[in-house]
Amino acid sequence: MKLQIAILGLATSLFATELVRAGPVEDFYRNKQISMLVGSGAGGGYDAYARVFARYVSRHIPGAPSIVIKNVPAAGGMAAANMLYANSDHEGLTIAAHTNGIAMDPLFGNKAAQFDARRFNWLGSIGKLQNICMTWHTSKVATIEQARQTQVTVAGAGATSNSVIVPKILNELLGTKFKVIAGYEPGQGDAIAVEAGEVDGVCGLGWSTIKASRATWLIPGQIHVLVQMALDKLPDLPDVPSALDLVTDPASKRVLELILIRQEMGRPYAAPPGVPADRVAALRRAFDATMKDPDFIADAGKAQMEIEPLSGERIDALLARAYDAPKDVIARATELVTPEGQAK
Repeated sequence: MKLQIAILGLATSLFATELVRAGPVEDFYRNKQISMLVGSGAGGGYDAYARVFARYVSRHIPGAPSIVIKNVPAAGGMAAANMLYANSDHEGLTIAAHTNGIAMDPLFGNKAAQFDARRFNWLGSIGKLQNICMTWHTSKVATIEQARQTQVTVAGAGATSNSVIVPKILNELLGTKFKVIAGYEPGQGDAIAVEAGEVDGVCGLGWSTIKASRATWLIPGQIHVLVQMALDKLPDLPDVPSALDLVTDPASKRVLELILIRQEMGRPYAAPPGVPADRVAALRRAFDATMKDPDFIADAGKAQMEIEPLSGERIDALLARAYDAPKDVIARATELVTPEGQAK
């Protein structure tokens, strides 16, 4: 009996401690507003995911603060990342929905990246971002083999965007002939260009983006999916070749694997450095809880959003693995992902 009382007393003490710890966080966030920076334009896949996520995560943050979306699409999401890192508000009232390649840009020598990705307080990632290369149904190029023989025009956004970098990688490693027409507005600009016949297609577009914001493209016969860029093949596209399988040189395969690590954290969210640890912990718990929220899952399902969550801790581990890669592998990967004309 004494042992039971002691155990009960200890449990009560621990519970009381947790209440004390959670209390200040709830008091801080009550009646507050969180700004969520979205590193892409309105209407695109990142934006669609962020808006659904924002509707539900608030209920899991102590104090239930409101959340306001602010699109910051410049430089392929780089502007949003730099803004978050330099943000003078380190109280936990600003978070960001990053594009998937941002965390790796400092590793790959992008001098526009004015941040240390390992210092962000990563909250988690909603899902992986497996990129694909596609052409419109009117294009004469319908397979990756044909793209090795014939020039294919593809729409691209900023110099650091996947739609510009992925074609370059494939041209180098697979001998394809993608020609990027850059400068399209992130979000729906490339889709409009494809449908209008201005270009053959897009290379470096998230499959989940198509499902979330371009559902009409899923109608059989609308698009040709040439190749997929992911560590693991998509269940939806079992017959579409993987770039990783097509690269036969072992050294080149290691380089491509490093580049593809960033897609494992396909839709990551982060708070800036310096946020108090108890608030970071609360935001991480809120993220994890949202990923299990039946209402969020149902809403995401209606919008054709794929939920393959990663925890903030898992993102930290992936970044540690990437940044610890051999120097020669990093150097080759850097060469491939560095925008044309940018100093290394």
